[in-house]
Amino acid sequence: MKQVILLLLVLSFQLQAQQILPERERAEVVDNILEDRFNNLLPKLMDDTGFDMWILISREYNEDPVLKTMLPATWLNARRRTILVFYRNKEKNTIEKLAVARYNFGKNIVSAWDKEKEPNQWKRLIQIIEERNPSSIGLNYSDSFNICDGLVKTDYEAFISYLPKRYKSKIKSAEQLAIGWIETRTDTEMVIYNQLVDITHDIISEAFSEKVITAGITTTTDVEWWMRDKVTALGLETWFHPTVDVQRTAEELGNHLYAFSNRPEDMIILPGDLVHCDFGITYLRLNTDCQELAYVLKPNETEAPKFLRDALKDGNRVQDIFTSNFKTGKSGNQVLKESLDQGKSEGLRPAIYTHPLGTYGHSSGTTLGMWDSQGGVPVTGDYPLHENTVYAIELNTTVNIPEWKRDIRIMLEEAGFWGKDGFRYVNGRQTKLLMIPRIKEHQGN
Repeated sequence: MKQVILLLLVLSFQLQAQQILPERERAEVVDNILEDRFNNLLPKLMDDTGFDMWILISREYNEDPVLKTMLPATWLNARRRTILVFYRNKEKNTIEKLAVARYNFGKNIVSAWDKEKEPNQWKRLIQIIEERNPSSIGLNYSDSFNICDGLVKTDYEAFISYLPKRYKSKIKSAEQLAIGWIETRTDTEMVIYNQLVDITHDIISEAFSEKVITAGITTTTDVEWWMRDKVTALGLETWFHPTVDVQRTAEELGNHLYAFSNRPEDMIILPGDLVHCDFGITYLRLNTDCQELAYVLKPNETEAPKFLRDALKDGNRVQDIFTSNFKTGKSGNQVLKESLDQGKSEGLRPAIYTHPLGTYGHSSGTTLGMWDSQGGVPVTGDYPLHENTVYAIELNTTVNIPEWKRDIRIMLEEAGFWGKDGFRYVNGRQTKLLMIPRIKEHQGN
């Protein structure tokens, strides 16, 4: 554990300067985090969800999304057919981590199949089950949580054909266990997460500056591809293509779909524009998702107009209302309704569409609204809030701007952490509009 802490301290220092770790050091961080999760988090999750055996089955290039998060750092895919078995003995406080595969599954999971002794992989899996005689066997299938539905039909049918009848009644969906594995963040991961969001903020800040945007020349599409190139140059990846859009006095306010698919491309960014982006990165197997706003200064302006500054305050107020309603055990639909009702009672026009964030961008866990489901989301919105989870606090409020004779939409998104001490933003949030260009002080006569 001391090695992990030391490595994280080095990581913390390096990332603040956007000095991304080389691949070898990244691999060490990933494998150490996995070791901590397997040995300390997984036993608790299995106890909480009532499973003493969890079986994950995948084939190369067709990986179960949960198993993919367990891959050793030097494995980019599963190999052949990979079967993982986790067996939890609560009385002895032990957890076995076995791979019914020809190879050790990295340093954390050992191979439990000698093909020379037992040529049939399925028969070896059944031997492992019979030797431990579990009371409850979890498999990854789910109607409503896509990430937890990774067991394919052919592997399921093959497994069931070999499984003795006395064990078939013990098979259950591992949905709750899989969600717990995907959504729960450890202390060491949260140290890293702060740095990831910091990098994301820094890239947005540079994108929304005179280094990238020249009013009257640069287009929204130019900025989107600059962000992609910046991510690649840093040795990082993004889990979705960035989007950049503008709102201005001469434009009508589109519907919510405007932000996703109906934006006009190559809009030239002009003085007086309110510019918005949606951007996230992937690094060390975690994801970020941020939306921020910038204002393009007109000649002789030194700050954004008061009506835009006040509109951002309305957006921040919706954030405060929303996150103040978080409580462990509440469903996403409860938090959504309470927040929308409170916002409307204050004269705001909010929309909330917050999603779990972490190992995946649109991750598994509590869904708190969708842009087209403001009355609640069936099933995933009924899932309760758990501690040690991260969310993309994604929402907007519609504000009427008399000076522009139109409505605008203040769209914001920041990573937020829910834990035993309550809610906090992982790396702060936007409370002031970014200025394009930045104000410079000139000296002399």
